[in-house]
Amino acid sequence: MATLADVARRAGVSPATASRIVSGSTKLVTDELRARVLRAVDELHYVPNAHAQLLARAQRTAVGVIVHDVSDPYFAEITRGLQQVATAHGRLVIICNSYRDPRRELEYVELLRAQQVAAIVLAGSGYHDAAFTRSLKAKLAAYTRTGGRVSVIGRHELPGDAVMPANEEGGYLAGAELFGGGHRKVGVIAGPRVLTTTTDRLAGLRRAARESGRTLPARRIAYAGFDRDGGAEATAALLDASPDLTAIVALNDSMAVGALSTLRERGIAVPERVSVVGFDDMPIARDVTPALTTVRLPLADMGARAMSLALDGTDDAAARIEPAPAVLVRRASSQPLTS
Repeated sequence: MATLADVARRAGVSPATASRIVSGSTKLVTDELRARVLRAVDELHYVPNAHAQLLARAQRTAVGVIVHDVSDPYFAEITRGLQQVATAHGRLVIICNSYRDPRRELEYVELLRAQQVAAIVLAGSGYHDAAFTRSLKAKLAAYTRTGGRVSVIGRHELPGDAVMPANEEGGYLAGAELFGGGHRKVGVIAGPRVLTTTTDRLAGLRRAARESGRTLPARRIAYAGFDRDGGAEATAALLDASPDLTAIVALNDSMAVGALSTLRERGIAVPERVSVVGFDDMPIARDVTPALTTVRLPLADMGARAMSLALDGTDDAAARIEPAPAVLVRRASSQPLTS
């Protein structure tokens, strides 16, 4: 007896596409694809399993979202956009916090696959970890073979559609603001080394430094957790190692808030003595004192686009979407170097 996988192979399409056409899904496909699949159904005398179709329709009303930490303002904004689109499609969102633990991400993919969710969105950064990436690829491939869809936010080496944040561009804008303003001794509070987000934002900073004839030596880069306490501790380490810093770039706003706290505790005036620039433009960036100069990313829109790709995508080829560009938002925490 022919299976749906046999139909997909005969028609030259993915099992997901064959399933959508055979089940009468309302998702759009081209007339040519539909004709190929239906012709394969006739040729193979394929008979859909009515019970399985009913079961699938009953269960695939939910979508899974794996984030690093939804309490992080960055992921909270992204999740807001994800949920808006999911709600418009009548879908329930299952949110899974990995807390930047790769093993937990693998476990969540398995759990979501067992729940037969319609789609999985990976909203956290990619990892510089070849063994983990291979394992995650294999688990996602097994999931997509059952008809599920995958989309990711950030730079990953994974199957599925991708929304690419302007991390390198944003890092460049932050660096151009400071190096272009005459700052030579700039400290950087970076996120965890293992994350592609950290790598990409640092790459942008380094590009800005080169174009301004400056350098960004390793001793002025402190790696820390993407949170307020990590930023505070990293700032203390940078100041102890280089007391003559005139500027600090934090690669997210939570770390920048920690930087402001340490500078305040040490009686270092911002921006008169040290300028501070953040990244992401979280709501708190406007409310701290002084208000934070930062790089704005369209976070809610990124989430919305990733969910739309997961629910509406019909092309067998993976899509790669770059949302609105990064924008520098200049506020009171930074100024050009005056001496």
